[in-house]
Amino acid sequence: MKLYTKYISLLLKSQLQYKASFTMTVVTQFIQPFALFAGIYFLFQRFGNIQGWTLYEVFMCYAVVGICFATSTCFARGFDSFAEMIRTASFDRVLVRPRSTVLQILGASFDIKRIGHFMQSVFVLVLAIISADISWDLARVVMLANMILGGSVIFSGVYMLQAAAAFWTIEALEVANIFTHGIKEHASYPLNIFPKWITILFTFIIPFGTINYIPLQYLLGKIDGTGWLYAFIPLLGSLFIFPCILAWKFGVRRYSSAGS
Repeated sequence: MKLYTKYISLLLKSQLQYKASFTMTVVTQFIQPFALFAGIYFLFQRFGNIQGWTLYEVFMCYAVVGICFATSTCFARGFDSFAEMIRTASFDRVLVRPRSTVLQILGASFDIKRIGHFMQSVFVLVLAIISADISWDLARVVMLANMILGGSVIFSGVYMLQAAAAFWTIEALEVANIFTHGIKEHASYPLNIFPKWITILFTFIIPFGTINYIPLQYLLGKIDGTGWLYAFIPLLGSLFIFPCILAWKFGVRRYSSAGS
């Protein structure tokens, strides 16, 4: 952990060298997601509710996923850009260092500019919390924190799978965006508005349902149950990271250098 903190510190210093560029990028990252935010707003202005979900309830779903996505793209950026390391054979240097390859790739890139997207999602979340009728207790507070933690881990796992695919494809495949940005767009809405197969996919295969749809139903009073049971459901979804790590290690063992 000390080494990873050192990585982040050095990358942060380098990104803050050009403060004007950094500030403009953060502002852009803050404003850009409002296009989707506005789309949701106008959709509900026309239809009122979707499958029993109100505007601010969907805002909460959107905000949680947005925070998770921004956190993951900030800290797991190294996996998102990993294909370049394969193409240039710079991954060879990673293999000869006496540290975990996962740690080194995590520390290879850090995108603090994503704080703009993070702040926009936090703004929407606060708006949703103020406007939605939620009976807060300790279990619900822990649940919300676990939703953000679990979602960030799941997104990081998806990026790790995308990176692992580069061991065979060399170049990053555009189709991989279906499982990163595409998943974000779908997960920003309650799963019951989609066809059943999408609900199954995002619950049992890529378990985003465990960090938004299922706990949100309890958080918003749509289902009854034991609060502490639902509070830790998002952490079950974060177990998705373990098969992703296994896929990564499988790819590392079969890596063949492209030369220098």
